[in-house]
Amino acid sequence: MARGRIAILGRGEHVQFRLEKRPKPSQAALYLAPALSVLLTMLVGALLFSALGYDGIGAVLEIFTRPITNPLKWQDLGVKAAPLIIIAVGLSIAYRANVWNIGAEGQYVAGALGGTAVVLFTMKLQGPWILPTMLVCGVLAGMALAAIPAFLKTRFEVNEILTTLMLNYAIVQLLYYLLRTSWKDPMAFGFPRTSLFTASQSLPYLWPGTILHWGVPIALTVAMIAFFVMGRSVFGFQVRVVGSAPNAARHGGFSANGTVWLVMLVSGGLAGLAGVLEAAGPFRQLVPAFPTGYGFTAIIVAFLGRLNPFGCVIAGLVLAISYVGGEVAQTTLGLPSAATGIFQGMLLFFLLAGDVFVRYRIRSTSARVAGGAT
Repeated sequence: MARGRIAILGRGEHVQFRLEKRPKPSQAALYLAPALSVLLTMLVGALLFSALGYDGIGAVLEIFTRPITNPLKWQDLGVKAAPLIIIAVGLSIAYRANVWNIGAEGQYVAGALGGTAVVLFTMKLQGPWILPTMLVCGVLAGMALAAIPAFLKTRFEVNEILTTLMLNYAIVQLLYYLLRTSWKDPMAFGFPRTSLFTASQSLPYLWPGTILHWGVPIALTVAMIAFFVMGRSVFGFQVRVVGSAPNAARHGGFSANGTVWLVMLVSGGLAGLAGVLEAAGPFRQLVPAFPTGYGFTAIIVAFLGRLNPFGCVIAGLVLAISYVGGEVAQTTLGLPSAATGIFQGMLLFFLLAGDVFVRYRIRSTSARVAGGAT
C-alpha cells in the first residue's frame, strides 16, 4: 500500500516514488534500528557542535560516556532514569492500543500537585501513612487529568493528541498559580515555592549517604509488573488486539472505547506516580522548575524501548545518560543547556526515520508523459 508519493517530472517521463509497506518487517532490523539511531545521533551531534565552534567529539564523549565511566555519576543515572521508566511504561501501554497520549508531562505535574495537596494538609502530622496517601493521591490526580481527553475522545471523537498536548500547558499554569498564591511558603522571602516536605512526607533513601531513593526500585517493579500484565493477562491481550486489529477486537467482544479509557487511566496514573515520587524524592517541595520535560522525553523512551516494558528500562537509562552527560558537558565544555534537548530531538528523528525504512520500502515507477515535459 502506498502511503506517500514524490513525483519527479522529467523530459517526456513521469517518475513517482512511493512508500510500500513490507509484508513482514525484519525482526533483526526492528531491534537494530534503535542502536543505529543512537550511533547516528552521536555522529551527527559531533558534526553539529563542531560546526558551531565546540569540541564536537569531546561533547559526544562527555555526554554519552562520562556518566558510565564515572562511578560517582551512577547514582544520578538511577535517579534520572526512574521517572522516565515509569512514565514510558504507561505510554507504551497506551501506544500499543494506538491511543496517543502526549500529555504525560501534564499528568506528571498533576501527580505532584495531588501528592503536595496531601503534604499541605498533613504538615503538622507524622506517621507512616502519609507517604502512601501521597502516592495514591498522585496516581489519582494523573488519572483524573488523563480522563478528560479519554472522555472527549470516546464521547465526541476529539483527537486525543490535541487534547492531551494542550492540557500540559494548562496544568503547568495551574502549578505556577498555586505557587504564587495559596501554596506559597510564607517563609520563602517572596520566592514562589511550597514549604519543604517533612521526613514523613519525603521518599526515604535506599542507603544513607546516597541520593538513590525508593523511586528507583519502584520503577523497576512497575516495568516488571507491566511486562507480565501485557504478556499474560486478558488486559494485555485486549490492548494488543485493539491496537493491531480493531475489526477482530470488535468481533472478539473488546470495546474500543473501553480500551481507550483503560490505557489512558493507566498511562496517566503512572505519570502521576512518577510526579509524586519526584516531588517527594529529589525535590522535596514544589518549585516553578518542577516541570523538567520528563513527560516529553518519556515518549522517546517508549519508542526507543520498542513499547516493551523491559525495553523502556534500557531506553530510560540511555536517556538518563543524556541528561547527566549534558549537565557534565555544560560544566566541562561550556555547552549550552539546550544541548541535551538537541541530542534527544535528533534521537527521536533518527528513530522514527529508521522505523519508516524498517516497515516500508521505497518503490519507483515511471511512465511516459504525452506531449513531452510538463
